[in-house]
Amino acid sequence: MKRIGYSLACLTGLAALAFTATVASAAPAANSAVINERIFNDCSGSTLVTNDSYPASISISDDANDDCTGFANLHNWRFSENDADPAIFANADLFRFSAELVIDGPGQCEAGLQISPWWSQNVEGRLNVRTTDGEIALFGGVLPFYNFSANYGIFYQKGQTIRIELNYTPNSNTEQDPATLECKLTYGGNLYTSGVLPFSNFNPAEHPIYGSYGIMEQAQAGGHIQCLWFPGVNQEVNATWTNIEYHPDAKPTPTEPSTWGRIKTMYR
Repeated sequence: MKRIGYSLACLTGLAALAFTATVASAAPAANSAVINERIFNDCSGSTLVTNDSYPASISISDDANDDCTGFANLHNWRFSENDADPAIFANADLFRFSAELVIDGPGQCEAGLQISPWWSQNVEGRLNVRTTDGEIALFGGVLPFYNFSANYGIFYQKGQTIRIELNYTPNSNTEQDPATLECKLTYGGNLYTSGVLPFSNFNPAEHPIYGSYGIMEQAQAGGHIQCLWFPGVNQEVNATWTNIEYHPDAKPTPTEPSTWGRIKTMYR
């Protein structure tokens, strides 16, 4: 039998081949959006007007009576693959999305983008722009926390355009190699970034079904407006998302480890 020698370069190449991830399916192929109205509905008599012209624009306007005493009305929109149902995202999906947001009207609200976990698909997980004090921050659900206002000293002013973006990278969804999220803002002609923020969520009770160290299984993504009611004043508020971009990218699948013995048998 002919003996085959293994050079260091050859073995190194074989090792890389054995442990390199392969490319599999991508995140949802969203081609439309759906609007969910009155998730919170503390002022049920308000006048709500919505328009879905995805991806060019989505607008939500809510006008409460000046004597409305409720806390808030919450509405959102979600990416969809069929113009009827919210798209469902997996923990290992790789995707990014962005939009230009304008909030106007005499009323007050919080609005922005969302990646919401399975246990709070309509409410939690926000890149949030708040008009009461101009704060811009990332928080809620399983998302890592970051405050742009605290770190950069920037505050949103109603009527202005702010471009907001979320970039999710799953990596291995493990403690050693967690998923990451980068948030970007373009405001006042300047670009701001949160940097790459790692996920740290792990719950042994949830992990077998929903995964961990990432957005988890059955997440949803899109935008939100939470209208805040202050009695005695004009409470009309409008949020408009324009130039909405969504990019699903291919994701790596877990690598199947190979032993040196198995590698050698491939070359005998």
